[in-house]
Amino acid sequence: MKRTNQFVVRPRSEQDRELLHELLDASASLWNELTYERRQQFFDGESVWDTEDYRKKYVGVLGSATAQQLIRKNKSAWQSFFALKEEGEECSPPGYWGNEDDGRELRTYIRNDQYTLETGNRSRLEIPVGQDLKDEYGLGYYERLRLEVAGEPKWNGDQGRLELCYDERSDQFRAFQPVTVDNSRQDSPLANETAALDIGANNIVACTTTTGTQLLYEGRDLFEQFRETTHRIAELQSKLDNQRRTSKRIDRLYRRRTRRRDHAQNALARDLIERLYDEGVATVYVGNLTDVLETHWSVRTNEKIHNFWAFRRFIDRLACTAEEYGISVEVRSEAWTSQTCPNCGSTEDTTRYQDTVTCTCGYEGHADLTASETFLRRHQNSLSSDWRTNDVSRQRHEAVARPMARPVCLKWDDHSWSEQSHSHRPNEEHTNRSIHG
Repeated sequence: MKRTNQFVVRPRSEQDRELLHELLDASASLWNELTYERRQQFFDGESVWDTEDYRKKYVGVLGSATAQQLIRKNKSAWQSFFALKEEGEECSPPGYWGNEDDGRELRTYIRNDQYTLETGNRSRLEIPVGQDLKDEYGLGYYERLRLEVAGEPKWNGDQGRLELCYDERSDQFRAFQPVTVDNSRQDSPLANETAALDIGANNIVACTTTTGTQLLYEGRDLFEQFRETTHRIAELQSKLDNQRRTSKRIDRLYRRRTRRRDHAQNALARDLIERLYDEGVATVYVGNLTDVLETHWSVRTNEKIHNFWAFRRFIDRLACTAEEYGISVEVRSEAWTSQTCPNCGSTEDTTRYQDTVTCTCGYEGHADLTASETFLRRHQNSLSSDWRTNDVSRQRHEAVARPMARPVCLKWDDHSWSEQSHSHRPNEEHTNRSIHG
């Protein structure tokens, strides 16, 4: 299995900092030039693979191996783009790493046999640079750029291609080192509990576990931010002439929108799995949204899920993170879970209004949390018997053996998912009383 170590990289002098900055800037320049040529060829209906020899053009600054790694990374991005298009998914061609006027994304990739990373009392990273940079900064012919490293590796194994980037917000250089480790070294759950996730639009994830824990990750602010950027992109696209399909500003907005979404997704997957691991969860059920999207949801909600949430990418990230902890992720059908009353089992007498679901039997609760509990109960009971039985109350307590604790609500603050001081809405407290009290 593949894992990633992260480090803070510190140049030893101002000259080393300038050299490293120039190396990353040249990498961004190579990426942008190659991406521009391929985008032009794509929009003109030509093959994107016949391009200028950018390795030869940048070998003096980056070195042959690093230049080739960037070209391969760019090729991989285009291959992924074409694969998504063949599957019918809405996506945009690979974009640029910023520009000189507004600032570039400073990043490079170094082949696994071209760098040396040592950690300990004198942690250091050595990377190659092109001969032109060596001459400019006074490095010897066989000398490499030596940098200090802060941080300890979490994983040890066969090292992969190193990613080196500059974080403008923290004014730090960072290194990401993928490694391949033996499967036997992954963590194991503390027990054998189960969890079920309801993936939504306003509340991104609602989770119920067999320990009685419920988690709710709110997504309204995230989606509104995503939608505002989308509308801005549409406005700019409407002003383009017929010969142009995009612009540098549009590409920058696309890139910013995607980075924000991916950052929140990655952080959510990590936060959720760590919480479930502490609960002793060994298996996580995630709903397959295909039938739900086609049957029950509005066009606006479908747009949220398909464009904003990127369901398939999230499941891949969730499964990858869960694997570190020995937790399995299983995608199952969740049809009718949001319409099923957990009190009487009816799917016809329930009504949902915003975050609340009610039933003529007297039940009232938080719709997404209710759906996740129903989803959990269904697949827990299906292991031993058909969940569709009149003894709904008995099945409910078999699936979720302990009384529900007050739901923990989490909100995104652009950096992390934080628990809210009031971790439930008024109707959520009512939900717990109606189910378990």
